[in-house]
Amino acid sequence: MENDLGLWVIPLAILGGAIRVSTPFLFVSLGEVLTERSGRINLGLEGTLVFGAMSGYAIAYLTGSPWLGVLAAALGGAFFGLTHGLICSLPRVNDIAVGIAIMILGMGLAFYFGKPYVQPVAPDLPSINFGWWSDVPQVKAALRVNVLFLIGAALAFGMWWMFRATKVGLIVRVVGDSTDAARAMGLRPALIRTLATAAGGAFAGVGGAYLSLFYPGSWNEGISSGQGLMAVALVIFARWNPIACFGAALLFGGAGALGPTLQSVGISEGYYLFFAAPYVLTLGVLIATSSPSRAMTGAPGELSITK
Repeated sequence: MENDLGLWVIPLAILGGAIRVSTPFLFVSLGEVLTERSGRINLGLEGTLVFGAMSGYAIAYLTGSPWLGVLAAALGGAFFGLTHGLICSLPRVNDIAVGIAIMILGMGLAFYFGKPYVQPVAPDLPSINFGWWSDVPQVKAALRVNVLFLIGAALAFGMWWMFRATKVGLIVRVVGDSTDAARAMGLRPALIRTLATAAGGAFAGVGGAYLSLFYPGSWNEGISSGQGLMAVALVIFARWNPIACFGAALLFGGAGALGPTLQSVGISEGYYLFFAAPYVLTLGVLIATSSPSRAMTGAPGELSITK
């Protein structure tokens, strides 16, 4: 259990692991925030995430460009989001049921089309080495930050500003809070929700591309481990606030990094139990936010889960 570097390596490794693991949570949760703030819930983002991982990896392998892979993943995610939005615009259609169907469809298509890409090696997304000042390999690895994490952090703050200070943000909030008020203002709620759902799907697709093109950096059928569904709980925990989603994503990422971190510093006895930390945290979040007095605090009025 001893490590030559000392116990200070553990929090550093957890921080680095939190940054790496949190990025898919961040993108999926931002996509779900945008979707839910428009008044629609999308449980299909798990399938969108997996399909984004597959399509991003396949295109990166075929073209040699990881950024083209990210673009392909975003387009694939937008397509699933658009499909979800169009179906939910029909009368008497339940968005939760449609989301589950989209999730199954996305995962099925990813597994079917992704079989040829399990073995090939695609190029990785670039990262920035913030540990350049250190000669310790563990420090360099912990402070190696992918560009997508920085983009996601900027998007979280940008989305927060959009909801508070821009016309687009106001339109999305009005549509999410009251369909009747939106129609009275001359807006088209169904169109706005469909566009928001498509944009949210694109975010989830990018999160999937991160999984396959950086961490863990390969494509396989078990790559997601339920992160798309956990991100929905994360959004409720963050009270539909993009900046709070950023912090919650780091929290979930730190929980996911706990097991590998303990293993890397030589703690092997029972470390595998800590791999369940993200799922325990998700359960705890759901229990904590299920109080009748505060469960839906901050929720858009048109969400099906609030009615």
